[in-house]
Amino acid sequence: MLNTSRHAELSALKEPCLHTIYTPTGRTALCSNGMKKLLNVFVGLLASITAALCQVSVGPTETAGQIAHGVPHALNPHYIVPQARPFVSASATQVQIQEVQAAVEIVEQVATTTLDILLKNPSGTRLEAQVLSPVPANAVLRGFTFQGAGAEPTAEILTKEEALRIYDSIVAKTKDPALLEFAGYNSIRSSVFPVEARGTQKVRLIYETLLPADGDRVDYILPRTESVDYHTPWKVSVRIRSKTPIATIYSPSHALKVDRPSDHNLTAWLTQEATTEPGPFRLSVLLQKHELTASLLAYPDPKVGGGYFLLLAGVPSKHAENRSLKREVTLVLDRSGSMAGEKLEQVRAAALQVLEGLEDGEAFNIILYHESVESFAAEPVVKTSETMKAARTYLKNLRVRGGTNIHDALLEALRPKPLKGFLPIVLFLTDGLPTVGQTSEKAIREVASKGNPYERRIFTFGVGLDVNTPLLDKIALETRSTATFVLPGENVEAKVGKVFSHLTGPVLASPSMRTFKEVSKVPDGRVHDLLPARLPDLFEGDQMVILGQYQGDEPLRFTLQGNYLGEERTFQFKFDVSKATTANAFVPRLWASRKIAALTDAIRDLGADAGLASSILPATQPKMRELVEEIVRLSKEFGILTEYTAFLAREGTDLSRPAFVMNQATKNFEERAVHTRSGFGSVNQDNNNGYQRSQSCVNGRNSYWDAKMNRVSVSNVQQVNDRAFYRQGNRWVDSSVTTGNAAPVRTVEVGSEEFRRLAGQLAAQNRAGCIALDGEILLRVNEETVLVKGE
Repeated sequence: MLNTSRHAELSALKEPCLHTIYTPTGRTALCSNGMKKLLNVFVGLLASITAALCQVSVGPTETAGQIAHGVPHALNPHYIVPQARPFVSASATQVQIQEVQAAVEIVEQVATTTLDILLKNPSGTRLEAQVLSPVPANAVLRGFTFQGAGAEPTAEILTKEEALRIYDSIVAKTKDPALLEFAGYNSIRSSVFPVEARGTQKVRLIYETLLPADGDRVDYILPRTESVDYHTPWKVSVRIRSKTPIATIYSPSHALKVDRPSDHNLTAWLTQEATTEPGPFRLSVLLQKHELTASLLAYPDPKVGGGYFLLLAGVPSKHAENRSLKREVTLVLDRSGSMAGEKLEQVRAAALQVLEGLEDGEAFNIILYHESVESFAAEPVVKTSETMKAARTYLKNLRVRGGTNIHDALLEALRPKPLKGFLPIVLFLTDGLPTVGQTSEKAIREVASKGNPYERRIFTFGVGLDVNTPLLDKIALETRSTATFVLPGENVEAKVGKVFSHLTGPVLASPSMRTFKEVSKVPDGRVHDLLPARLPDLFEGDQMVILGQYQGDEPLRFTLQGNYLGEERTFQFKFDVSKATTANAFVPRLWASRKIAALTDAIRDLGADAGLASSILPATQPKMRELVEEIVRLSKEFGILTEYTAFLAREGTDLSRPAFVMNQATKNFEERAVHTRSGFGSVNQDNNNGYQRSQSCVNGRNSYWDAKMNRVSVSNVQQVNDRAFYRQGNRWVDSSVTTGNAAPVRTVEVGSEEFRRLAGQLAAQNRAGCIALDGEILLRVNEETVLVKGE
């Protein structure tokens, strides 16, 4: 696990008496507290003599702040904190941060982080700047450089106490608490460097950290603000090398793209959309020490009698060719009249792409339907050169006409007994609403849930806007599958190919999970609300992210059962929840997001009943009210808003009026979730909910697709640490502040001694960000309502 040559040096930095100074030679010097004090005396004496000779007046506070530890600083530098939200400066003109590129290399348990920071000076005069960059506690500085002429570049590592003193001095002057979000982190402080008038400057920082390990998992964090007002793009890339095979990597904070050239080497980078997502970049690397590797992250919460957990599991990216679970794929293709033209050609190409992608020895069938149903073969056939030749001819002769009999086509696809030892998969494609035969949405759904004796996976594809999206979504959800919607102008072949490419090499089929007691092996009943409720199949390189609640503080024991590479297997895991920490605030937030999706699914299901869909549901309808109440509660508490509840963050919405909030939410769910079942306004709902029910990455900006398929976000709600705040005018209000405790018990002025004590108290609880928002802050601290105010 460890790079031993670095381990000793990195471990030494855990001692608080050591201080790091980076010099132009690239060497790192360590000095004790005694040497540090002696150096400060010498530097201070030298500064006093120089000031006297030059007849320059330098205040004692400025001197201590600018020449500490042998690193020279300007009298009024422009502080550059790449990780912080924009904050008030004492200067009229500020150096702007244009972009940050972060290149992370993880070798075993040592991470090297290189930050390239692009700065811009919009003014007509040369400015002096200085970088303050929060870093983990055990960071070792390896380099600092900048472009152009200037004094020799130097930098140092400040302890969290030293960094906090600088933050406090800035906050006292500006009355803006932005930097206190990083209380608890050490910091790199650079020497002063120039940024020319109307010019740019590129600064590079390099540091190393020894990553914490928990069993087979190694965790990395890159500090960044959680503020939704932060829009500076961060282009983060990660390269991982390990002697032990890598099972999977997982980021709960930002969406990733991954390239995996081998089991021991992996490269990942943020998606384009994720480069401007707020929050620290978190990454977990799970090593493949077993056939099925798993790890657990926990968050303590007394309100649920224990806390929340996230279970991460990874399967091998490759497996032995003689140990595989073969696929049996049935293509069900709509040949109704509306499929004529380009759509038909794309569907034909998509079908051929799927068949060509099957391995020799795997099986397939083709079912075509309009008002009637016909099959390529009476039952699935094994792929050979002969069967492929016949299938090509069959697809070439495909013609369109008539209506859409979805019910009977689905029945025929699920009827045959699958070949022994094969995973049966159906790819079901339609471009229209059911018009022939049984057209009831509820009846068609029951075919998938009750008429599927061999548990075929049904991946559905809706082409165009004239499809019943909740019907296709529900069919897929009931069978461990997904629904995909092809919008006008999108390519059917590309969408089908993308889904099918993921279905490579089934590793674990029909998985199920339960908890048990150590001795009796009987269920212990301590785990609740597992999400997803039905676990998905795992294919090559897949990961499984399971969220739930637990009770008590005893270790959790899980069994995971399923068809592993063609054999029924049982895997057992034991996890200690004593390491649960409020730093894992993403765990309950992800759980709440999936729970909201499950409840929304239940509301959406109400529209499948023709009786309910034909008239407006009364607000007092018991089932509807129960579902909406729980969604509103979770949305307010965790700051997770959807198209149905975005009004909660609208300026002027009074969250202390529960009747108004419930009526508005119920109206939104009735009009949209229950009654809108086709068109753009339905596709967007099922796209949003499909993402949310399997969400494994936080959505800090509450982004979603609106009814016109535009990407929108909500800026008046802020997820910070494990709290949610709603903007009301110039004030951020903690979601836990209710009508009964809205009046503050005390008011704390930013920059005061009382404020510093409050900031330290919140930092100790991993909630420093709660006091770093811009504007007034009304929050709960230890059952007390406190108002934090600036000038």
